[in-house]
Amino acid sequence: MNLFGRIRIEITIRSDNMKTTEKLKLLREWMMDKGADICYVPSTDAHMSEYTGLHWRSRAWLTGFTGSAGTAVITADDAGLWTDGRYFIQAEKELDGSGIRLFKMGEAGVPTCEDWIAGQIGEGGRIAADGRVLSIDNRRTIEKALTGKPAVFLTESDPFETVWSDRPEISPDPVFVHEEIYAGRSRGEKLAKVRAGMANARADYYVLTAVDEICWLFNIRGSDVPYNPFVTAFALIGREEAILFANLRKFPDEVRRSLSKDRIDIKEYDAVYEAVRDLEGSVSLLYDPEKTNVRITGSIRPEIRMIEGESLVIPMKAVKNDTEIRNIRDSYLKDATALVRLFKWIDETVSKRPVTELEVDEKGLEFRRELPLFKGLSFGTIAAYGRNAAMMHYAPKPESNAVLEPHGFFLLDSGCQFLNGTTDITRTIVLGELTEEEKTDFTLTLKSLIALSSAKFLYGATGPNLDVLARMPMWQRGMDYKCGTGHGVGYFSTVHEAPQRFAKTAAGARLEKGMIITVEPGVYKEGKHGIRTENTLLIVEDGMTHDGTFMRFETLCFLPIDLRAIVPGMLDDFEKGWLNRYHADVYDKLSPFLDEEHKSWLKDQTAPIMI
Repeated sequence: MNLFGRIRIEITIRSDNMKTTEKLKLLREWMMDKGADICYVPSTDAHMSEYTGLHWRSRAWLTGFTGSAGTAVITADDAGLWTDGRYFIQAEKELDGSGIRLFKMGEAGVPTCEDWIAGQIGEGGRIAADGRVLSIDNRRTIEKALTGKPAVFLTESDPFETVWSDRPEISPDPVFVHEEIYAGRSRGEKLAKVRAGMANARADYYVLTAVDEICWLFNIRGSDVPYNPFVTAFALIGREEAILFANLRKFPDEVRRSLSKDRIDIKEYDAVYEAVRDLEGSVSLLYDPEKTNVRITGSIRPEIRMIEGESLVIPMKAVKNDTEIRNIRDSYLKDATALVRLFKWIDETVSKRPVTELEVDEKGLEFRRELPLFKGLSFGTIAAYGRNAAMMHYAPKPESNAVLEPHGFFLLDSGCQFLNGTTDITRTIVLGELTEEEKTDFTLTLKSLIALSSAKFLYGATGPNLDVLARMPMWQRGMDYKCGTGHGVGYFSTVHEAPQRFAKTAAGARLEKGMIITVEPGVYKEGKHGIRTENTLLIVEDGMTHDGTFMRFETLCFLPIDLRAIVPGMLDDFEKGWLNRYHADVYDKLSPFLDEEHKSWLKDQTAPIMI
């Protein structure tokens, strides 16, 4: 069963014939009716999710920009879209002629959207935003930028209930239990740890809003969000009981019975606002201001003691238990066998007949559907030939669907959802003749991958502490990539998991034993090519010395790195040794699952290079 169908995460919500300029006109009429000077439109849903169900993609519907990250700000006579370096090229193309200006986040001289709002609004101005998709932290960031110029926030109405006439409903698909044989821990064990955290915070109740956290904590899954096995729900946890707020029709009888054994009740989705409003007396409520929307906190009675704190679930979920780790290893081996079949097929087919990006995507799905415990893709496949790969989050569409030719590079970034894990891996493969520039950039990317993957580090280090290791080979050539180097990966969950990451930021979470994280450096040259090589790593202990506990990484994914694109003279002996050992592991781990024909192909792909 493919839980998530063929809907791409980047695709516009629902095709229609209305131009962006017409949608802006409707929104501005709504703003005028409400007396709003500015309308703030983030990409999130009521749960501050990175990836959202179709119902919540108001920003994408309004602007025509289909990337997963971005914020739109609309005034009576101007409009802007803020997004990060992953999407600059894509956003420029999709916003062309829309009347919406692109603001490239992080670039010199580019204001933040909050500073831009401050420059557009006068004292006492009115800012409209759906209070369900505006987090407490986001509102505070805007208010901070408005220092000395207080504004009125209009958060009771959702403009898109009016202006988006064919808006999809929240998915009614059923909830199912993620069995303990896969989850590794019962929901009772998990809830006990959360309640211990509540006790430490002196909280009587805990309102939980993030859908990935709720699904992990309650050992449930669904299909409300493309590529993510999530249920659209809120949770209110007490010292002994808990309530899930979701569409009641989504819960089969067996799921209700399973939940009731742990004293978990189910109420309608929107009843969460009434439930927090009904809290009375000298009780306290814990919430995460980064994930909780202002409609929830605005519903709480003033006498309730409100406690702000970081999520109690995120650190529990990020450190995988022994069952999860064992299953994740299995998931990556399964996925790699399908990709070996796919890459061999590409090798043999491109030189014989036209093959398109979308055909490769479909062929990969065909092979993966045969895998045990497969439940769908973990994100929209990035299948990019040549210059298309310079767009980091490119997704082929009928109008951009390139034909693979027997020269240059093809980049494939893809992953799966299994009942026993989530995968994410990228390879850039050679289709034929390469330029020296392409080979150099590919080898630099490999050097970056090796530098970080082979790191040994003192416990207490964060991802940002180590990010420079991957960038150094490129920095020495005056190059860089405009994104982070890696992100956490969930377990039958989101492919982007907090809090661990590799990035050029000052702050970051401590890297803990049992966390899963990707390393994916790349080179992106607009109009030329894009190259990315991505492996997923498990953080493990390396040993203790008199200076403390040292950590290292265990590679989880095993798939050939294309030898035809490597400039051997650019690699030192250590790097060549690392590559040879890695390729030996690739063959040893995958060959038992392959027939003789695919074993032979894999043997050639993993041949050692001379040291």
